[in-house]
Amino acid sequence: MEREQLRGVVIISLPPPGDPSKGKTLTAFTISNNHDHLQQEPAAAAAVTTVPSYPESQSPAAVRLSLLRLRAKRAVAAVLGLSLLLFSIWACLFIEAPVQLLRGQEEDGRSRYSSILLPLYSKPGAQEVAVGGGPSRPLVTGVKLAKVSVTNSSAVIPIRGNLLPDGQYYTSVFVGNPPKPYFLDVDTGSDLTWIQCDAPCVSCTKGPHPWYKPSKGKIVQPEDHLCQEIQHNQNQWSCDSCHQCDYEVAYADHSSSMGVLARDEMQLMMSNGDKSKVNFVFGCAYDQRGQFLNTPAKTDGILGLSSAKVSLNSQLANQGIINNVVGHCISGGANDGGYMFFGDDFVPRWGMTWVPTQNGLTNFYSTQVQKIGYGSKQISIGQKGGNAYLTVFDSGSTYSFFPNEIYSSLINSFDYHSHGLISDNSDPLLPVCWQDSSLRSIGDVKQFFEPLILHFVKRWRILPTTFTILPDDYLVINSKGNICLGILNGSEVHDGATIILGDISLRGRLVVYDNVQQKIGWARSDCFKPQKPRDFPFFF
Repeated sequence: MEREQLRGVVIISLPPPGDPSKGKTLTAFTISNNHDHLQQEPAAAAAVTTVPSYPESQSPAAVRLSLLRLRAKRAVAAVLGLSLLLFSIWACLFIEAPVQLLRGQEEDGRSRYSSILLPLYSKPGAQEVAVGGGPSRPLVTGVKLAKVSVTNSSAVIPIRGNLLPDGQYYTSVFVGNPPKPYFLDVDTGSDLTWIQCDAPCVSCTKGPHPWYKPSKGKIVQPEDHLCQEIQHNQNQWSCDSCHQCDYEVAYADHSSSMGVLARDEMQLMMSNGDKSKVNFVFGCAYDQRGQFLNTPAKTDGILGLSSAKVSLNSQLANQGIINNVVGHCISGGANDGGYMFFGDDFVPRWGMTWVPTQNGLTNFYSTQVQKIGYGSKQISIGQKGGNAYLTVFDSGSTYSFFPNEIYSSLINSFDYHSHGLISDNSDPLLPVCWQDSSLRSIGDVKQFFEPLILHFVKRWRILPTTFTILPDDYLVINSKGNICLGILNGSEVHDGATIILGDISLRGRLVVYDNVQQKIGWARSDCFKPQKPRDFPFFF
């Protein structure tokens, strides 16, 4: 029997117990084939050194160990490289602006821009947030504010209200010194914020709060740049000899508001914990017409959130308080309320669908829809000449509006007879309704209806960009207990050729209006609580 030949010796010397800093020492000896001498190679402290020897004298175990280590290193490098490649592809395809992941930080570690968060609540138990002097329509609620100036931050405000019976969502703002609360209707389709005003009042209605009463020093002069901006938008001639800035705003439902511009303090709680007091210009509205005279009014005025220079978000951005970004999240289903925010701190960095805003002569948040489908059936293919439909996101509109040809095609697509639904056109506001004696909720009949799918104009994207309106987002139960279509014929509003997405179709989504990058984005949400986005999608 052949005896196994000795190939080498390894001696390991441990450090002295009292001085572990000296480390351990490895000394390796290999024995050559002729056994005439030993080759000695000292190893560095705390590390194993490869000992030179002829291939035939190298330990098979050591070779296998070296190969395993090499393979492990290559595998790790391959995994890291593949991960980086996949992340780059993901960022290019699904992140509208990858550079947002690398937003710069100030030297003190704080983000250059923060946000203002405004929660949205249903009416019961809502709290209020402050802005500065005057009545308005429902908007935000609930934050205690103090007097501290802030630069480049964000704010969040609660929203309250409901689709029915109020038909509006509003927030509470505090205006003036001392600050007084006002309920303002959250309206992304309006330029100017206005509050019912005792200046004195010519035609006002009793609202939830006393009318705003301006002092002489609060009235904006005609030479003010915001006065010139709003009068230019309304095609009014400026009056250099006047001592006040007059305005008049008309709305699609033929309501109107007239008054003078005022400037007062607004208080906001910023997302970074600071409290801010800012000056802003708004309408002191002393003459209301149309729906604004409904009594009792649920709000004190309008919160204008369009892209115009006079809108509240543009004024805050012009003062360096926020980036010109505004978002709202209105709860869907049986839940009421939600929240809204100013600034970009609460804009998700992934999971959002984005479309570019349409540049034009108006300040609406609009984009283009190429076609619309009802389930698998196509009910529109653009307008005559191949042009897309202008589509406006308008939180100031309770219901959605479709151009007449799409509206008619949609109604003809409903197969309600086979499901036992009986047509009922007795509601003056919602003309398309159905009766069902067993009806208790939308959930009882939504399986009889298909989703509406809006296809936006394609750009470079591989996948089409769509906005899906589920039956829950276009059906509503009226006061008679009938199921009604919450989409109306748009031939009576605007130019009749525009799609308007109102509150009923915006519920259950976070909707973001980015005036910096000129885009509109949305994502499904329960609208319970805003969350600041994480930096990377791999970690949740």
